[in-house]
Formats: sequence, structure tokens, C-alpha cells
Amino acid sequence: MSREKRQERRNLRRKEHEQRKSMRNMQSRKQRVRGFFFAIGIFILIIIYWLASFYGTSWLYSCLNKRPSEVVVQLINSVCGMFLWGLTMAIMGRFIQSQQMIFFQKMIAAIRSMSRGDFNVSVENNPHNGPFVELVDSINTMAVELGQVEKMRQEFISNVSHEIQSPLTSISGFSRALQNEQLSPAERKHYLEIIETESTRLSKLSDNLLKLTSLESQHHPFEPTSYRLDKQIRNLILACEPQWVDKDIEMDIELEAVTISADEDLLSQVWTNLIHNAVKFTPVGGTIGVHVTSSGESAIIRISNNGACISEEDLPHIFERFYKSDKSRNRTSGGNGLGLSIVKKIIEMHEGSIAVESEPEKNTTFIVRFSLPK
Repeated sequence: MSREKRQERRNLRRKEHEQRKSMRNMQSRKQRVRGFFFAIGIFILIIIYWLASFYGTSWLYSCLNKRPSEVVVQLINSVCGMFLWGLTMAIMGRFIQSQQMIFFQKMIAAIRSMSRGDFNVSVENNPHNGPFVELVDSINTMAVELGQVEKMRQEFISNVSHEIQSPLTSISGFSRALQNEQLSPAERKHYLEIIETESTRLSKLSDNLLKLTSLESQHHPFEPTSYRLDKQIRNLILACEPQWVDKDIEMDIELEAVTISADEDLLSQVWTNLIHNAVKFTPVGGTIGVHVTSSGESAIIRISNNGACISEEDLPHIFERFYKSDKSRNRTSGGNGLGLSIVKKIIEMHEGSIAVESEPEKNTTFIVRFSLPK
């Protein structure tokens, strides 16, 4: 997930938290008002019960033509009032308890559903739930978050299965074809080359998956050192010389002397991936630009090519795992949609940023920024 998306989600969560906090404050004020009126209601109810006991016993005494002493009268009135009050509280307690049991059963059912992997649940919240309002909010939020994680997991499994199944199908099909003894040596060699290519693609996919998993585990070795960034990029451009020379690509290189503090091996993967991508999508006879500059507080690296632009629809998603702007998933380019995800993760580990600019009839440019040591 891109930094912009994560920031957007953080902002959304912050707004939701503020809204919930504001709602809780409002509910708290309402609860205090309700508590005040409830106390007044209890007080009035006690007076009503005492008056009912007083006039009820007075009526009874008049019917019996006999009235006990005042102490006994007051005692009887108090007992009757307490009895009526206790009876009322018992009825209200039964009602409240039944409502609470229904509420707790709903929460338990929601938690059990989530434990079985069903995250499409929601517990209806009620301001009368008192201290459980925040608990219900947390359960509903957790259900939404786990649902999103589950969706991402399913998409990940689907993408991995797709990426693995296609080369396996090719390998299986051409292996069966090789069993035909009537194949010419040229055809046999062609089939073997396809099997080797697909096997290499599977191996690369496995390596990238392991690398991305290691980077996301936060246990990947991270050993920053101070070194010359311009020299590193120059050496990697020279290492890729056979690829860009083979396509007669013109290299527009401008590398300002910049020293950064970073993990050299990890950043080597970043530049190698971005340069290889530029070579891959640059047409024969095209131009690739690699510019390194510094603005005092940060180093800015721009790697551009004049190949086909990335559509506006695809730009927000190109750093997502397995995402390809080619909807047909054409494999002639040999990519598996993990390279830019690895690039993004490594740059984030260095607290840097990466962005891409691409417009029709203009260059596609990846812009990487790092803070310079003070």
C-alpha cells in the first residue's frame, strides 16, 4: 500500500476518532442529563409510594375503625413504601437485565463470527449502553479492519496463484510436447528455451516474494552507512550497459556528488529495479534520464524514460503488489508486479519517498527523495 493511501487511511481514522470522541462527549452530557432526571424521577416515585402507603393505610384503618399508635403507623407506611419501591426495582431490573443479555449475546455472536473468519458483522450501538459504547465501536472497527486484511489476503493468494499457474502450465505443456520423438532439433531447443524462461520466472517470483516478506517482517537486516550515492548509481548504470546498448538507448546522465547515510545493498536493489524498468519500457532508440541533485536538506533522484506513459487510472496503483497496468497480464516483459512494491518498501525503510509523473507525449519519471545527514 502506498504512503499516500496509508496517510489517507490515517487521516480517515483520525477523523473517525474525533467524531467518535465528540459523539462520546455528547453522549456523556446526555447521560448526565438523563441521570439527573432519573434521580428526580426516583425521588418523585419514592414520594408517590410513601403517599400511596399513607393514604392506603389510612383508608384501611377507616374501614376497620381501628388505628394503631403513630409509631406503628409510620413503621407500616415505611414498610409498604419500601415494598412498593422494591417491587418496582425488581421489575425494572428484570427488564434491564433482559436487554443487557440481548446486547451481550449480540456482541458474543459478532466475536464468534469474526473468529470463524466472517468479518461482515456489525453490532448496533446505542447511547444507553453506557460504558460499553466504546467497546462496541472498537468491535465494529476491528471487524472492518480485519475484513480489509482478509480481502487483501485473498487478493494476494489469487495473484500468487495466477502468477504461478501460468508458467507451470507452460512448463507442463512443453514438457509433454518434448516427449514427441518426431520433433526437430530446432523445435526441441525452442521448447527447452521456453521451459527455462518459465522456470527462471518462477524462481524470480519466489525470490521477490521472499524478499518482500522479509522486508515487511521488520526483521530484515538494515545496516546504514555513509557513502557516495552518485558513484553507486553510476556503477549500476554501467552494469546495465548491455541492456541499454542492445536497444540503442541514449543515456542522459547528470549525477551531482551526493553523500547519504543508507543501506547500500538495499538501495542497490532500488536503482537496479528502476533502471531495468526504464530500459524495459523505453523503445529502441529512445532516451533514459538519470539525474541526481541535492537541495541542501534532501537528495533527489529522477529516473525517466520516453516510453509509453502510465495512464492516470493506473498511477495510484503501480506500487501495489502484483499490480500491472497491462490488464491482459502479458508476460512478454517478464515482470511479476512485485518489483515496484519492493522499491517502495525499501525507500520507506529509509524514511524516503517515491513518486511518479507520467503524461502523454512526456517522459515517465520516478522521483525519489531522501533526507541528507546533517
